[in-house]
Amino acid sequence: MLDKPNPAASETGLRGPARSLESRGCGRRATVSATDPSPESDPAMSGSGTDKTKTGHALEGPVVVLVEPQLGENIGMCARAMGNFGLTRLRLVKPRDGWPNVAAQRSAAGADHILDKVELFETVEAAIADVSLLFATTARAHDQAKPVMAPEAAAREMSAHIATGATAAILFGRERYGLQNDEVALADRIITYPVNPGFASLNLAQAVLLMGYEWFKLATANALPFTMPERSERASQHQMQAFFDNLVSELDRVEFLRPPEKRDTMLVNLRNIFMRMEPTKQDMHTLHGVVMAIAEGRKGPAKGGVLDASQGKRLRELLAEQGGGGGDGGSIRGLARLLRRNPTDAERLLWKALTTDRRFAGQFRRQTPVGRHIPDFVSFVHRIAIEIVNPNEAPTIATDRAARREWLEARDYRVVELLSVEIETDIATALARISDGIAPSAASN
Repeated sequence: MLDKPNPAASETGLRGPARSLESRGCGRRATVSATDPSPESDPAMSGSGTDKTKTGHALEGPVVVLVEPQLGENIGMCARAMGNFGLTRLRLVKPRDGWPNVAAQRSAAGADHILDKVELFETVEAAIADVSLLFATTARAHDQAKPVMAPEAAAREMSAHIATGATAAILFGRERYGLQNDEVALADRIITYPVNPGFASLNLAQAVLLMGYEWFKLATANALPFTMPERSERASQHQMQAFFDNLVSELDRVEFLRPPEKRDTMLVNLRNIFMRMEPTKQDMHTLHGVVMAIAEGRKGPAKGGVLDASQGKRLRELLAEQGGGGGDGGSIRGLARLLRRNPTDAERLLWKALTTDRRFAGQFRRQTPVGRHIPDFVSFVHRIAIEIVNPNEAPTIATDRAARREWLEARDYRVVELLSVEIETDIATALARISDGIAPSAASN
């Protein structure tokens, strides 16, 4: 637990030493956090966040004066905090455990350049003899007629003072009871931190770190050590449109944009999603690759099955051999979904034409059960079914198609049979035949 303050002495509030684990009998020192990487893991890294390949700031900052520090660990951690924020001048007034101190070196986490230049003094007066602007840190009022400043305001004043070539310094008191009244009396200004008044105690390294932070922000204009890598050039409207056309094409293939009356609204919403992202050219390349990978199944069969052309053909043959997909309704619907996910080239081409041609858009469905049968395309509005005849198909498939045609025609469906080669070489003629097939049913209505 923290050491109790001495009520008889005026304190700085910097009580409560940051004791190492070794001092508590744990056999190791708590100078580096558990998340710090081992220095041996990277020769350029001597501690957490310390990259020796980078050049540090060479700044002229205030002198840090520790008055009678008690623990070597605290001195080392103060040096580490100074190194974080570009402070290099450390003076010690009568360190209790002497100097040099092995514990300080261990807890400095690589701030050896500060410890190697430590200046030792027997009195506070000697330590500040060359200082023309002195600040004393404290958490309590000392009833002394001195300006009381927050760290940020103090940093501004000392920065301006140092810029003139003069010396400024900050006094930090003992871990247990801080600075005494006569030591505070030597200062020109008092610094106090805006902390919880019911728990104002900071350990020594914390107090040094806060002052170093405020001074360093001013000295470096609050510059951050790194920023986000520069993004690639923003995507052009042409690139955005090309991606969106490809996306819509793939969504049409899986019948995502339905029902038809909501298609336009869904497309607007989708486009706005990507426009709000303000994607770069690289973003568009990545998104395009994602869409194509999903569409083509480059990483292997997707859930539910993605078959190549020969596997899809074999599936249709097996269904024909089993009587055209007979069975319960759930099985038929499952087979219909599987066939939709595995269209032939002719089916893809015809489906794209049926969904983009104004004569047919929104009127046909693909691989949808009609009773216990699954025609390639069906329009319930026009009661017309389209069957695609592939070359060199097995006799069982032809027999199954004939039985399906008879079943559909008995229920007032017109059946249009199209050769796959006809679709692939002359889609306009194929669409004209479908239009001719619709005309009689329209006339009868």
